[in-house]
Amino acid sequence: MKVVSLFSGAGGLDLGFSMAGHDIIWANDSYEDAVRTYQKNIGDHIILGDIHDISVSDIPDCDIVIGGFPCQGFSVANMKRHVGDERNELYKQLIRIIQAKRPKFFLAENVKGIINLGKGEVFKMILSDFNAMGYHVQYKVLNAADYGVPQIRQRVIIVGVRDDIKWEYRYPLSTHSKDGTDHLPQWVSVSEALSDIPDPDEDNDIPNHTYSKYKLNINGYIGHRLLDPDKPAPTVTARGDNRGGVVILPHPNGKRRMSCRELASVQSFPVNYKFEGNNSSVYRQIGNAVPPLLAYAVAKEFNKYTENKEV
Repeated sequence: MKVVSLFSGAGGLDLGFSMAGHDIIWANDSYEDAVRTYQKNIGDHIILGDIHDISVSDIPDCDIVIGGFPCQGFSVANMKRHVGDERNELYKQLIRIIQAKRPKFFLAENVKGIINLGKGEVFKMILSDFNAMGYHVQYKVLNAADYGVPQIRQRVIIVGVRDDIKWEYRYPLSTHSKDGTDHLPQWVSVSEALSDIPDPDEDNDIPNHTYSKYKLNINGYIGHRLLDPDKPAPTVTARGDNRGGVVILPHPNGKRRMSCRELASVQSFPVNYKFEGNNSSVYRQIGNAVPPLLAYAVAKEFNKYTENKEV
């Protein structure tokens, strides 16, 4: 399928769709370092710029629009057309582009917590807005660990199928399980994910294999909790801003923070995926990304749709 990607970041979602055989024909993000990362690894079809300033006539027609829209601005006070927070404007931009391009499908990714905002009323509004555009909309919370990502990361995947398309999207079956039940392999652990990566203080030529020297103080707070090497990592976050303060998981040895490369591996990026920018920027790009293996799992389900046989 021909894919238009919004809020593309460093390209985790797009990489998964590419791995599944889809063609990303246009992408956009406003964060320069992330755009440079995307260009280095995926392609030059990404446009750096504010989505508000981009005309729908400059966006090509496509089969599917994908993207993860920010949710921090949604609140009960903003229920009437989400006024009062610029982050909600990005959600309206997603709506604007889907309405204009009328793709067969759209896929939106977000944090699990969006379901409960405003006692669930905000999410109902979002689904209603999608339905009102002429799409059959469904959603499901997926755990990235169930698809081979060495991380407990629960995300809402919203899928819309245009009303005239007589085909039902089915969410991917798990490829891994917590306890190795149902004849599936167990969740991938942190130690497995990092097993082929040498210590960053040793000589190596692995890209982005540097880490924050900020003192690690194990005290139970986010970013300061010991990891169990035999389990997937907790959710990688991008809290903080571009000037610093990003929350970074500690290495399982408890002596330092993970390097950028190690954190990227926990997000299931391939080891040759090179990130642009300083350490703080790279950590942030990684934390904001959709794990490529999760993206691949949801993307390949669209391969079951065929133009001439709608079932």
